[in-house]
Amino acid sequence: MAYSRPSALESAPGGQLLGLETSGGLTPTGAEAHPRFFSGFLASPRAAARGLLAVADVAGARYYQRILGGSLDPVVTGNGDRLRFESFSGCCGVYARLDVEPDGLDGARTGHGTTNVDVNSPLREALSRMTGDDPLHLRVGPDELAVTTAEGPVVEKKVPLPDRWLRGFAEAQVVSAGFDLRAELSAGEAVRFLRSLPRGSGTASRGARWVVPAGKTLRPTTRPVPGAVCLPGPERLAALRRVLRDATALRVYGPVTDGEPTASAWEAVLPGMRLTLTLSPSAARGFSGEGGVLEALATGEAAEDAELVSVLLAWEPRIDPAELAGQAGLTVERVRAALTRLGTAGRVGYDLADASYFHRELPYDADRAERHNPRLVSARALLSSGAVALEGEPASVASGERRYQVREADGVLSCTCQWWAEYRGRRGPCKHALAVRMARREAVVTSGGAR
Repeated sequence: MAYSRPSALESAPGGQLLGLETSGGLTPTGAEAHPRFFSGFLASPRAAARGLLAVADVAGARYYQRILGGSLDPVVTGNGDRLRFESFSGCCGVYARLDVEPDGLDGARTGHGTTNVDVNSPLREALSRMTGDDPLHLRVGPDELAVTTAEGPVVEKKVPLPDRWLRGFAEAQVVSAGFDLRAELSAGEAVRFLRSLPRGSGTASRGARWVVPAGKTLRPTTRPVPGAVCLPGPERLAALRRVLRDATALRVYGPVTDGEPTASAWEAVLPGMRLTLTLSPSAARGFSGEGGVLEALATGEAAEDAELVSVLLAWEPRIDPAELAGQAGLTVERVRAALTRLGTAGRVGYDLADASYFHRELPYDADRAERHNPRLVSARALLSSGAVALEGEPASVASGERRYQVREADGVLSCTCQWWAEYRGRRGPCKHALAVRMARREAVVTSGGAR
């Protein structure tokens, strides 16, 4: 779709105007050619510009097997009271999000909508020149981002979001929902800690690092002691340096460690904003292959529940599973599974600071993640070919020239294949376990069993 005019950063009475033009997007009323869902002043213009640049830095970076390539498009969502800018690195191992909250928008309300915007080198230069905090009026629309400076116009072109981003959005949401706040550093300690981290790419192949809260700061540790947080590929936090001047705190989130490398999230608190970088468990592992959503994709129950829950979503900035459960007449566990499935279509994200889900609408159809997930596609092929035998325990699956045994204990399936031996469920189920899960679901439905 064409843009009606280029976006622009220009002088205006009482300050500057940053106009982000639109070219198609999704809103509560459906698709619109040129929607407009925010117009108001930014409370901290310099911090907002640096935060947007940080999200763009991640979109243009590859932290593993670095190669030259174009920057991908950050995503922007209007949630009624805030704006969220999101991106993934080219290797899909770092997820970045800038949440501009009501205070950061000077209390102005936003409309509702989601789209992607491009930030290239000329645009970054224009935003980088915003050194002061003169009043800045922002107008946001969903498809194209450009800036006009004194040197002339800069017009950006849309780059479609890749399938890996869709899977990455879903996996990052699932893993983040299992995090807790592990540490919070003051502005001064945050600066000292982040500046102490390596800047180059040489540490990416050395395995995971760990840090543990120690007084007011974080202390490096060589092993995952109790309370430690995994810091896999510390050079991947480089984008946070963009906002050090404006940061008031650094929050660190992660799961309870079992000794294995895990994902973690690092949130810089800014005036009226938050910039969060979520790191995959290894610089060599992209979120798109983690497999945390596969169980939800493999069950018909989650698909049916997702259809019901999706009707109740209303672009809410905070989604409470317990409240949704009451509205839908489902258990909280089934609502969480439904939200996971909705996340595979890019319709749900997770906000660590609020400890809640939020609604967005990416330009993907609901079945795209299923069609492009290799393990799920392989599992469905095994099922349709009659390779799954459920008689007795364990179940068995014929795959290639071998037959694998799939056992279940406490609701978790294990397998005798090489995938399970290597990952032990840390990257989701293997294709054989998925096929058994689907076969058992089909058997229950065929026999008329209750859901």
